[in-house]
Amino acid sequence: MLTLAGVTILAAGTGALLPTAAQAEATSVACTETALVTAITAANAAGGGTVILTPGCVYTLTASHGDDGVHGPAGLPIITTPITLEGNANTIARATTAPAFRIAQVDPTGGITLKAVTLSGGHASATGHNDGGGILNYGAVTLTGSELSGNTAGGLGGAVYSTGTPAAATFTSSTVKANTANRAAGIASVNGTLTLTSSVVNANTATVNPGGIYYVAGSATLNTSTVTANIATNCTGSPSPVPGCIG
Repeated sequence: MLTLAGVTILAAGTGALLPTAAQAEATSVACTETALVTAITAANAAGGGTVILTPGCVYTLTASHGDDGVHGPAGLPIITTPITLEGNANTIARATTAPAFRIAQVDPTGGITLKAVTLSGGHASATGHNDGGGILNYGAVTLTGSELSGNTAGGLGGAVYSTGTPAAATFTSSTVKANTANRAAGIASVNGTLTLTSSVVNANTATVNPGGIYYVAGSATLNTSTVTANIATNCTGSPSPVPGCIG
């Protein structure tokens, strides 16, 4: 095991996160932009890991720290390995005075798991690459007790745009609200897997419907979840029907 400034690193080749007891040995990441970026960079370099956040901290991003030259800038380093952000009432937000950038980009080899973390204020506006205001996902996104709110995309997926095989977006006891986009202000899932369990997609606003969930092929499952009060529609207008979504 290796512990570096709030990031618990996976042992090489384990393919699994360290158990809770081992995670507890790590100190939390200091409540600064630099410390968070450093911890995620270290986790990527080590092949994955768990980044433990300072309870209650709002990590404010003033600049982008990830850009592959193709998809536009991201506030966090591009996620290329399985990384968990272990939070406790945390927010990661783009500063209102900062240039436009989404909060996170997940590559096909990567995965980001958010636990009790809110991502807010992301803005995807790069010409030709303006999808995924909060998260642009080509790998795996998992939210547990977390939230995507107040993010904006000029294209698809104000909160998250998840695309490709085997791209997966999984929400458990989580909320997607008050995001904006040209289309699919909440969630856009194309050719991947989308699963919502005990989650809410609410009050997102799109110029072109649907405003809640936009789904194309792959699979979409809503378990005891609600999609309500989204503009222009919740799911109507989605290229593929979203099972269990009304209006």
